[in-house]
Amino acid sequence: MKIPLAPPDLASILSGLSPELFGKIFSASSPAVQGVYLHWDQLRHRAPPEGLSSEQWWAAIKMARAGILQALPLMNKSGRPFKIGIPELVLIHLHHIDKDAAGQIQSTAEVTTSDNRDRYLFQSTIEEAITSSQLEGAATTRRVAEDMLREGRKPRDHSERMIFNNFHAMELIRAIRHEPISPDRVLELHRILTEGTLDNPADAGRLRMSDDVRVVDNRDGTIIHQPPSHAELGARLENLCAFANAGEDSKPFVHPVLRAILLHFMIGYDHPFVDGNGRTARALFYWSIAKSGYWLMEFVSISHYLRKAPSQYVRSYLHTETDDNDTTYFLIHQLEVIRKAIAGLHEYLARKVEEQRSTEILLAGSGKLRSRLNHRQLALLTHALKYPGEVYKIEGHQRSHAVVYQTARSDLLALHELGLLGKQKVGKSFLFEAPVNLRATIAKLAE
Repeated sequence: MKIPLAPPDLASILSGLSPELFGKIFSASSPAVQGVYLHWDQLRHRAPPEGLSSEQWWAAIKMARAGILQALPLMNKSGRPFKIGIPELVLIHLHHIDKDAAGQIQSTAEVTTSDNRDRYLFQSTIEEAITSSQLEGAATTRRVAEDMLREGRKPRDHSERMIFNNFHAMELIRAIRHEPISPDRVLELHRILTEGTLDNPADAGRLRMSDDVRVVDNRDGTIIHQPPSHAELGARLENLCAFANAGEDSKPFVHPVLRAILLHFMIGYDHPFVDGNGRTARALFYWSIAKSGYWLMEFVSISHYLRKAPSQYVRSYLHTETDDNDTTYFLIHQLEVIRKAIAGLHEYLARKVEEQRSTEILLAGSGKLRSRLNHRQLALLTHALKYPGEVYKIEGHQRSHAVVYQTARSDLLALHELGLLGKQKVGKSFLFEAPVNLRATIAKLAE
């Protein structure tokens, strides 16, 4: 990736200007350009306002931003504070996230019902575990990874181990979301995330012990970031945890969603571990956002959307680092990702509701048959109608619905007895298969 061109020096641009020209610059001052928070590397390719050069236009923008930027208690490797700005675009994003991820809203009623909550939560945890690991190199098919997690089997290779670890780290995050974070807890998270995946097993759960770690563009080998010295990492992690645990009285006040994003940013910037920094950063984001009451975020996968445009993710870091520690670039990128993830969840829920409704309509012709099926069996049949030939195991059904083994076994055996699932014994286990003529079988039972 090409490193963004660093902005020109503001003092040099403004020196020796006539009052008239300075007035033109001042009148053109705005932190964003048509709602977009542009970096100099982007702005220089746009036509400036009449009477101004590109450099003078940049000076106008920087002057406007100076009025909204505040210093954070988070430092770069040179000891200078990172800054945070809240332009109108950030306020708009936060408004929608506050409304859609923290409130009790009608469109997500399916999530809040006891019948569906565990199933959707399990699916979202699987999605985040897979895509977060794939962002850092895990190479396995989604189907194989999903089967592993549903069945609870042990991972067979390095990629499966990464996904398995990520899944269990997300479970820990859910369990500790009401607790303050500490350096020891961050190290525990890292140990869970990287156990069995590092060249040196001793590196799991400990800060890196050298400065030979660099962030490199995998496509061309360009070094895009040199993290702080390993000697500073302990103190930096202590400071980051203090920031994470700060309340509403902290100065400056940082909106909870922005605080969660900044935790993500700082782990990526500090790169405190030899590997697994991205997974740790995203896990801390989820801890922070859950701690602040954004309950819907438990059901979305930000990694799914980060994976679609990894270069934008990296560029948001580089824009911050090359423009005077302005984290607003990274914040805006992550806010956009969060909103896409929430919208994606709504689309997923609408699709699942429609699929389940279609199954219910199909079963409606037989009140006797419909009355014999519980919500777990109905969900399985909905899936089976979509995927003829799909194989189901008792363990997978058990974990998907958070029930005991005997309940899951009874569900599947009952569907087999009704002729809605095939059954065969492989070793000591039963496998249940969705027949290709399932729709016709249901219709016949409804006669």
